[in-house]
Parts: sequence; C-alpha cells; structure tokens
Amino acid sequence: MAHLSRLFSTLPVFILSTLLLFYAQPTQAIKFELPAYRYPPAKCIWNAAHPGALVIVTANVGPGESQRVDIEIVDAGAEKNVYLSKKAIKGESRFAVTAHSEGDVGVCFRNYLEPGVASEGNRRSRVVDLDVDIGADAVDYNAIANQESLSALETEMRKLEGIVKEIVDELEYLKRREERFQSTNLSTNRRVQNFAWFTLFALIGLGVWQIFHLRAFFKRKYLID
Repeated sequence: MAHLSRLFSTLPVFILSTLLLFYAQPTQAIKFELPAYRYPPAKCIWNAAHPGALVIVTANVGPGESQRVDIEIVDAGAEKNVYLSKKAIKGESRFAVTAHSEGDVGVCFRNYLEPGVASEGNRRSRVVDLDVDIGADAVDYNAIANQESLSALETEMRKLEGIVKEIVDELEYLKRREERFQSTNLSTNRRVQNFAWFTLFALIGLGVWQIFHLRAFFKRKYLID
C-alpha cells in the first residue's frame, strides 16, 4: 500500500511534466558570424509574438578588435515599433521588451568597422550567440517559486497555466484571423458578383445598341423597309 501511495502521489507531477514537454515551445537559439563593414547591413532574426507577450533577448557577442556591434529590437507591424536600440554591446547582454502589435519581432544587429581601419584584406567579424524567449518561456519560474515559496507541484502548475494561456491566445488569434479572411472572402465575392452583373448588363446594352444602329443604317441604305 505504501508503494502504491507513493506511486499515486508522484503521478500528478509526472503528468504535468509530460504536458509541459508536449506543449512547450523550444527556445529560439542561434549562433552566427557577423561581418564588419563601414556601413553594415542589418542582420535580423525574426520570431512570432502576440501583443502583450514578454520577449527576453540574450545576446552574447564575441570579442573583436576595431568593431562596434549595435542591437535594435523592432517589429514587423504597420507601426514599425522600435522597442530597444543600443550601441556598442559587448559580452553577454540581456534585454526584456513587451510586444505591442501582432506579427514578428526582430532582433537586428549591425557590426560597424571603426574609422581608420582598412576594410580591405582580412575580413573582420564577431560571433553572436543569440537566445530569444517569448511568452511562457521568458518567465523565470524559479525566481517566482523562491519569491512566493511555491512547491515543485505549484511551480509546475504555474508553468502549465502560462502555457495554456499561450495556447488560448493562439486559438483566439487564429479565430480572429479566420474571421478576417472570411470577411475579405465575402467582400471579394460580392465585388466579383457585382462586376459580373455589370459586365452582363453592359454586353446586353451594347447588343441592343448595335441592333438599333444596324437597323437605322440599313434603312438609310434602303436595304430594309
């Protein structure tokens, strides 16, 4: 009985852990080389985010002489929001922003070659290790557990609550998107239908006009009575 009791007491934690592994989205991590230029183009990494979602960006910039790396966090919405812009980041830097619009959030880097350094010859570059956590993945549940004195089960429940909220928000977004597409589809169908009726009436009117015009022409030529 004691063995069965211990088994059933650990079952909820196992189920919650399994659900978390099933629903949790992996952290967006990427490592890349950022070449240095006098006027460098932006190297942007994009991730989908919903309005109000917490976005944690951790950038670890490797060493590099005579180079300056700038970071900018923007979105792809109609407003083109700029959440953060910082110059000359070095080593490991951590930034937190909140998305304001629906769409992708981009983390953009530029590696500037300092004045007076020859751009010819060996190409200079720096290695960037980037981690982007969005939504429930960006929340530090360990800190919350320590602050609120939560047990392991309560911490897992809090994580599961955040993931479920993300799933609900995603379903609501898909519902709104489907309604918008349906409205666009209905509007397009009405326009096509109206254009079809206009074309039909225009052809009928043109045919009637041609009949009367030819009849008058033949009468003038005394071909018909």
